[in-house]
This record gives sequence, structure tokens and C-alpha cells, in this order.
Amino acid sequence: MLRRRFLTLAAAGLLAAGVSAPVQAQDTFIIVQSTTSTQNSGLFEFMLPKFQEKTGIEVRVVAVGTGQAIKNAANGDGDVLFVHARPAEEKFVADGYGVKRFDVMYNDFVVVGPPADPAGIAGSSDITDALKKIAEAKAPFASRGDDSGTHKAELALWEAAGVDVAAASGGWYRETGSGMGATLNTGTGMGAYVLTDRATWISFGNKGAYRIAVEGDERMFNQYGISLVNKEKLPNVKADLGQQFVDWVISEEGQQVIADYKIDGQQLFFPNARPSGS
Repeated sequence: MLRRRFLTLAAAGLLAAGVSAPVQAQDTFIIVQSTTSTQNSGLFEFMLPKFQEKTGIEVRVVAVGTGQAIKNAANGDGDVLFVHARPAEEKFVADGYGVKRFDVMYNDFVVVGPPADPAGIAGSSDITDALKKIAEAKAPFASRGDDSGTHKAELALWEAAGVDVAAASGGWYRETGSGMGATLNTGTGMGAYVLTDRATWISFGNKGAYRIAVEGDERMFNQYGISLVNKEKLPNVKADLGQQFVDWVISEEGQQVIADYKIDGQQLFFPNARPSGS
């Protein structure tokens, strides 16, 4: 398991230095299974040192797509799940793998596109209409295709638009099987439209002439949630330490840290935790 690899590598380093591994060093970190969007946006780099300074607990993030993060957590390779696909998160809890899910923060999805705008969707606030136009024009579209929260949201939007992207796979519709940053790089390289979370787009450094083409549709709302992994189901979970992280993230202090994270004056995430639960 991932946790075992962490401990093995740490112990090997200490043995090579001629010292034994201190128990405290092993006990005061947790593993958070999370998403590439929270990692790529720079949020964790901003907030986790503040949590560690307050509690002494180190947080080690595994940033993958939401689907993979949930699988990893269900396999016992994490203490906390911090992702953005509410139905899948609620199933994770209902199946006994998570203790309780809490809302944490939100932003939104946007569609970005090339300056040529081959589908003629620039300035649109109707996502299904825009997707229909992309399909009709057979304009290139780069999808993450990785069962991430963003990918799940994208597929739901295509379905709402009445477009069968499975039939278009390999043609104008291309799946990268990659994280958000890598998919944006691929999309901009091939002149394709891309659905991305706004936080990753703001922090993305390779925009070139690309611009947001579609935004403002309430169906592009993007909610993040957090759950402690259930120690009763997975005995290796560091429940006490993990609960401290969950409590801090949804506390007034943690929520303010999230609100304070900005790039070029733009707030990337908007806290909306309700300590009483979701």
C-alpha cells in the first residue's frame, strides 16, 4: 500500500544515516487522497503549512483524479478524502469507507478555447448549447478521460446536451487520460476546447492566446467535500490525526485560509463548510 511505501522509504533513509526511525516521526503525518485541481492550483502549498504549524501534523497529499482518489482511500491508502464529485463521495460514506462527508468550498467549471473559436461559442453562458455547437462543428475537444471529478462533471454535461461522446472518441473528441494541467497543455497544443475548473485555469501558466469561452451556467458549479476514512473499515487509518485535519478545514480558521488564497488578486476557492455536516 502507499502508506507502507512512505514508511519504508523513510525508514530506509534513517537506517542509511545510522539512526533508528523515531516513532513520533511516523505517527505525526497523515495521507490525504485528493485531486489534481487542488494540488495544481497551489491551494495545498498555501494552506498545509499553516495547519502543520498549528498542530504539528504533516499532511502528505496524493493528487490524482477523484475516481482514483476514492479507490485509493477505499484500499486503505489514505486517512482523509478531499475531492469534488458529491454523488461518488456520498457513496463512499454509504459503503462504510468514510465516516461523514462535509462541504468545504466551491468554485466553477469553465470551457476554455482557442482564439479562432471554430464552434462559435465564445461569450456563451449556456453550457449545453455550447457543447452541441462543438459537436456539430466537430471542433477538437480535449477531455481528461480519467474518471476524475472534472471528467464526471463533463460527461454529465455532454449527456445533458444529448451528445454521445463515446461515439466521437478518437475523432474530434480526444481523451488524454491525464490530470487537469496536462490536459490543458494538450488542449492548447492541439487547438482544442477544454472543460477545466476555474482554479486550475487561473493558475495555469501556458494560456497563450486561449480565453474562457463559456462560463456562468449554474450547471457548472463545482463543489468540494472532505471525509475522514473509516477506521472501523480500515484499521490502519490515523483517525485522531485525520479528524484534526477535517475539523480544521471546516473550522472558521481553515475556511478563512481557503478564502485568503488568491492569484493575481483572484480568489480561487470559496469556502462554504457547515460544521453540522452536509
